[in-house]
Amino acid sequence: MISNSYSIIFSVFFLRFISSNATQLAPALYVFGDSLFDSGNNNLLPTIARANYLPYGANFVNKSSTGRFTNGKTVPDFVAEFLGLPYSPPFLKIRDKLPLTGLNYASGSCGILPETGRPFGKCLNFEEQVSLFDETVKLLRRHFTSSKVLSNYLSKSIFIISIGSNDYLSSYLGTLSFNTNVRYTPQQFAQLLIEKLSHQFQRLYNLGARKIVMFEIGPIGCIPSITRKNKHSGKCVEDKNQLVSYFNNMLPTMLQNLTSCLEGSTFVNGHAHWLGYDAVINPPKYGLVDSSNPCCIAWFNGTSGCIPFLKPCSNANQHYFWDAYHLTEAMYSLFASHCINDKSFCEPFNLKELVKM
Repeated sequence: MISNSYSIIFSVFFLRFISSNATQLAPALYVFGDSLFDSGNNNLLPTIARANYLPYGANFVNKSSTGRFTNGKTVPDFVAEFLGLPYSPPFLKIRDKLPLTGLNYASGSCGILPETGRPFGKCLNFEEQVSLFDETVKLLRRHFTSSKVLSNYLSKSIFIISIGSNDYLSSYLGTLSFNTNVRYTPQQFAQLLIEKLSHQFQRLYNLGARKIVMFEIGPIGCIPSITRKNKHSGKCVEDKNQLVSYFNNMLPTMLQNLTSCLEGSTFVNGHAHWLGYDAVINPPKYGLVDSSNPCCIAWFNGTSGCIPFLKPCSNANQHYFWDAYHLTEAMYSLFASHCINDKSFCEPFNLKELVKM
């Protein structure tokens, strides 16, 4: 595992190197989740949860705002480069020609529960995302000579998911919480999310998915939106991190059970929480100079999204946070490179191993 002060610089260099040298390692990359993975679906939905303006995308190709909630590329973008695939385009932008190299269904502000994100407008919850993939599979049948060929294509494709943080930030901790925190203890809420997530994973399996990577919920108690609103000692609000730990602790058993029960499947656990937390607490270890503040100038004293068109910090590659909720491209590069190479981060198989299975 990379753990010196050059880790982020190495990660970015490594991923740029493989993107220029990779052959296609998987037929497609299918992406699900929330704003950490959204590549522009919310641009086409009636919601205030959008990132279709600068400074979002300030370090992306041609410095264009893309709908990604960061300054540049996200984990799925780096994974696509590793796989030798184009970036998975937002499903809602597809009109005529269906790409056979994958799609992105992720939607900012949404979560595992259907009510999560509703106060901000329309978004695609995880169940809806899986239903859109169901529609995709029906369309894909036209492009393959037989169901066997289609099944082989889907079984070799990579599916990556990052979802659940909004269920805590919006549904459990938010002011418009639907009394979720009254109806459920933290343990009961985590179990509810795990059960609903498991059901959707079984739907994905029944639709043909076999290689599925699910990332843990990160340390939400460390994000500026939380740290600037709550009294705490140290860098993080630890009781908020404890909340998501119930979910993260249940996740491995659920994924292992699915792998055992669903023939031919491999469910991978991406340990985003411990790496994310360590980078907040020990920023120099990862080449960071700031692991507490947004790089962009964010609304409401740095507790929300970027204010449109204001100039962000000049050293985004040394910042952990882009706005009050989301990470910089440098951090996404770090997560992606660990999942590609480190089987203690993405376990029981890293992506290098997963594509060979």
